[in-house]
Amino acid sequence: MIPLIPSVEFDAALVRKLNQMGPRYTSYPTADRFSGDFGAEQYRAAVARLDGLGERAPFSLYVHIPFCESLCYYCGCNKIITQDKTKSAEYLSYLSREMALQAEVLGERRKVDQLHFGGGTPTYLSDAQMDGLLGQLRAYFDFAPDEVGEFSIEVDPRTVTPERIAILRRQGFNRISLGIQDFDPAVQKAVNRIQSYEQTMDVLKAARTSGFRSISVDLIYGLPLQSVESFGPTLDKVVAARPDRIAVYNYAHMPQLFKAQRLIKSEELPDPEAKLAMLGLCIERLTAAGYVYIGMDHFALPEDDLARSQREGKLQRNFQGYSTHADAPMVALGVSAISAVGNSYSQNEKVLSAYYERLDAGELPIVRGITLNEDDVLRRTVIGRLMCDFVLDYDGLPLPQGVTPQEYFAEDLARLRPLEDEGLLCEDSSGIKVKMRGRLMIRNICMAFDNYLNAPKQEGPQPARYSKTI
Repeated sequence: MIPLIPSVEFDAALVRKLNQMGPRYTSYPTADRFSGDFGAEQYRAAVARLDGLGERAPFSLYVHIPFCESLCYYCGCNKIITQDKTKSAEYLSYLSREMALQAEVLGERRKVDQLHFGGGTPTYLSDAQMDGLLGQLRAYFDFAPDEVGEFSIEVDPRTVTPERIAILRRQGFNRISLGIQDFDPAVQKAVNRIQSYEQTMDVLKAARTSGFRSISVDLIYGLPLQSVESFGPTLDKVVAARPDRIAVYNYAHMPQLFKAQRLIKSEELPDPEAKLAMLGLCIERLTAAGYVYIGMDHFALPEDDLARSQREGKLQRNFQGYSTHADAPMVALGVSAISAVGNSYSQNEKVLSAYYERLDAGELPIVRGITLNEDDVLRRTVIGRLMCDFVLDYDGLPLPQGVTPQEYFAEDLARLRPLEDEGLLCEDSSGIKVKMRGRLMIRNICMAFDNYLNAPKQEGPQPARYSKTI
């Protein structure tokens, strides 16, 4: 039995005082810093540099399936709403072309120990289509054994049966993530996602029976018509189901960026105080039930791989969130997908027609990206360790020879002083340690080290790029 220790401290007044817009740091530099000057040629160079360093570590694969049968109004993902199943067949034919081009760049059959299917709704594909896609991936990549690899898929419980869940397990997936958001009928109607508790539990139980190694569920607080009183029963039901991981996301209402959110009535959204109370309720209920606060929006049971990796200092973070394998180079396939190979990030075309046009021309569909300089690499390490461990050890940082951390990060540490005065962290000659009361504000802490965010601002109004840190 792993002993339970406090993993986070909720201070409503502190959150109220420090809450601001900021990145989620699924990468550094963040995706809004990617440039159109980066394309397929630069991606090939990044792969060549990685191979030149002799780094033949296993890869991670991400596959984006953008299709959904219906629109959830809160969604900010890259998705295509259609019930025309012929569209998925066409998409899969282009995915096959992209795989062939990637195989040509990557060379010999690469080992893969992590696979993630995201969307959209990956289970929009039929069983036969999923079989075909997985067969192609296995032809190009050498997958780790089931007991070693982490092979996950996002599932909308409304689109599957218990029988389909058993098939997904036989197809090789060993981790599953279920979208719930909220069980309250009024909230579900307001966001156009009607999903019964019974339907969801049938899928969760099927995943457990089928032998999935980890089951995760997603919740959202801050949706229209939500309140502390209405959200409590959803939390009770989820805790009773005992999934291995729970993600509780703060709904960011940004209709200027996400067209679907314009269908939400802003007057029905809970006010900031109600959202703050819901966050406090989530932390109280989940930690009381034995879940460990991993960071950001994520909680896990103490025996889960995420919690274990965090205890061992091996937790990583990528575009899918917290991960036990995210330090591996990631090759991403599909429209809008983002790869992270060596000291580079690259993103595919975001529009389906443009994605198809690139592949028709025999080109990798990369539209933008960035090659990291030495400072980027250093700051990515700093932000990554703070996000994952809540601790930064100065020893081992790739600093220029003869330069101390205090000298190199003088301006950054000055930006941290007010947060240190608030009791969020402590800094000394050995490094930085985030205190329990600072863990919820980890994005604020990491922002102090963001060289792009802290660069002189251009004149004129700035675009709303980010959500609130809490």
